Amino acid sequence: MPINFVIGTDLAHMTGKSIVAARRHRALGNVDLRLGLLMVLGTLPGIELGARLIERLKHLGNTEQVVGYTYIVILTAIGVFTAWESLRALRLERTSRLDASGVLDLSQRTPDTGLLRVPPYIHLPISGVVVSIWTICLVGFATGFLAGFLGVGGGFIRLPMLVYLVGVPTHIAVGTDLFEIVISAGFGTLSHALKGNVDIMIALTMQTGAAIGAQIGAIGTRYFSGPTIRLMFSVLPIMAAIMVMLRIGV
Repeated sequence: MPINFVIGTDLAHMTGKSIVAARRHRALGNVDLRLGLLMVLGTLPGIELGARLIERLKHLGNTEQVVGYTYIVILTAIGVFTAWESLRALRLERTSRLDASGVLDLSQRTPDTGLLRVPPYIHLPISGVVVSIWTICLVGFATGFLAGFLGVGGGFIRLPMLVYLVGVPTHIAVGTDLFEIVISAGFGTLSHALKGNVDIMIALTMQTGAAIGAQIGAIGTRYFSGPTIRLMFSVLPIMAAIMVMLRIGV
């Protein structure tokens, strides 16, 4: 299947899967609706930009190479960093017997400002942070662009960005990420469908197993700590990067 169809069809599949998972996480109290809706302000234009770039590359005839290498670099970096940070947090948890559900501070942020200290700020009581709206929009735009360009729904990078840059607890980040994927992947599906890049029958077929897995995964977040969830998550982007390497023959 051409890479442009892979991207569009994957977005369609992710939309349905995320609806099931987001509903379950909402019932568990893991979704910050205010944060998710604010991210949409940056997500939608980012998705459209990514989808248009795919169309441009499709006309140039080098879509698979550009998307493939971008996939490999970004996903490998995310997977390696998240694995390193979560192992570090788990080690601290064992040695100090303290709650290491927090994350490594790379941006010199404080819990009350997030990445950018630029007003206006908004209080997110469910996430327990006060953060600049610009930070939320930046996260939304970046992940939206990747959703439109790579067809990953933005989830592979949105979850780490919510945790490391915004300061959202891991459990809330997982649920809010899925809620936002419903919107971003849904919009991305529409955008790619209008460009002829979606095979809806394949997407619907993939929903069967995905719906079951989403339910199990949502329940699983109740039984694992933040660092453990992040460690398990880190395996996924690395596996995805390996699969792309095999596809493009790296």
